[in-house]
Amino acid sequence: MGDLDPPRNIIQSFANAVFYFVDAPVTWFRETIVTPNQKKHYYYHRKFQEVPGVDECEVGDVVCLFEANEQFKRNKQVDNEILNILKQRRDDCLLYENPDHQVRCKKVLDDYAKAAENWFIKYGDLGIYGTAKDAYMKQKHRLVWERRQAAKLEENENKI
Repeated sequence: MGDLDPPRNIIQSFANAVFYFVDAPVTWFRETIVTPNQKKHYYYHRKFQEVPGVDECEVGDVVCLFEANEQFKRNKQVDNEILNILKQRRDDCLLYENPDHQVRCKKVLDDYAKAAENWFIKYGDLGIYGTAKDAYMKQKHRLVWERRQAAKLEENENKI
């Protein structure tokens, strides 16, 4: 029985009248006042304002260093969760596609391996108490090492 069918008896028609007596003003109020004036929220998590990185802080600026460190911790948590999701996808694919998982799960395995490598490049060897300054120094030392390796490789090519 749909909403457009005529009521079968007087009790049902009375119940419909009471329902629409209560429902009609509420529906009108919601559709004409509440819904048009609502702000649309597209984010499902708290969005923090980007702060300057630790490399942009002045020497002795404790507040800037604190904010940069807090942002570093949040970014690390996000990267950890992304890595956990990719790991779960990898494990699920390996479980369900077991005999020929090397072929069927290639993209998932490659995605996880690349994400794990990038995570280790950024956060590896920092420990649980690693700070934004430690990560910045690690990045700086890695760039210096890469430049030296490129220079050594260039020297070896010139000798040949």
